[in-house]
Amino acid sequence: MKDTCIGSVQMVSGECVATNLQQAYALVSQAVDRGAQLVLLPENFAHLADGGSFSAAETFARGDACSEQQPVQFALQSWCREFGIWIAAGAVSLLQRPDGIAVPDRRCRSAFLLYDDRGELNARYDKMHLFDVEVDDTAGRYRESATIEAGDTPVVASTPWAKLGLSICFDLRFPELYRELAMAGAELLLVPAAFTHTTGKAHWMTLLQARAIENGCFVIAAGQGGQHSPKRRTWGHSAIIDPWGEILAEADEGEAVITATLNAEKLNRVRKDMPLLSMRRL
Repeated sequence: MKDTCIGSVQMVSGECVATNLQQAYALVSQAVDRGAQLVLLPENFAHLADGGSFSAAETFARGDACSEQQPVQFALQSWCREFGIWIAAGAVSLLQRPDGIAVPDRRCRSAFLLYDDRGELNARYDKMHLFDVEVDDTAGRYRESATIEAGDTPVVASTPWAKLGLSICFDLRFPELYRELAMAGAELLLVPAAFTHTTGKAHWMTLLQARAIENGCFVIAAGQGGQHSPKRRTWGHSAIIDPWGEILAEADEGEAVITATLNAEKLNRVRKDMPLLSMRRL
């Protein structure tokens, strides 16, 4: 790993893709002004609505219905080239699996897309754990599997600074995924999310710190953070956490940009002093 400045973008995305992309661009620009070389966007940064993900995937495939905007992927690629940075695009709803085969049954994949500074796709990870739960909030019941097909392959991506372990939101509750990523060489764990306000208040930071500590990794988390509709409120509190569990930067609610310089020596020291990955028995 090499020292690098990382940016995490927090949003309050809505239904209009064009508006969301304008906001994302402005926030990415702020992160670049602060020196970020890699910027993480939250889950569903381009479209967050109560109606599910399949309609968003259709919109992305044909271009934005709110304007003449090009598909979301083209926007991400152009930002990478303009700013000379890598962008980790939290989650985009796509109609195809990684092999190009269409997702059946009017469902889609929730895909994490990592682009390099030339705008080329470096890695794709499809969300493995889907949010099918009951929550004590206005929505009450969430069923991502109704519109999303789960992925089945963990992904570790190589960058000029570090190896990244990719994940999305509800994955955070499954420590075995992050242990597999760490054992495959991940040094930074990326967690784009749209945690509900209720579940985020209860568990978000505890889970983020646990994933950092137990794997000896930096954790970079980018959340949605605000009121999206009468039924949907998210927690926010995007964070950057070091391998000892120390919070290097944290947002509150609302739109925000946080940055931190990740120190390679800190990661090496923690892993040397407490070599958990090599001490594991199971």
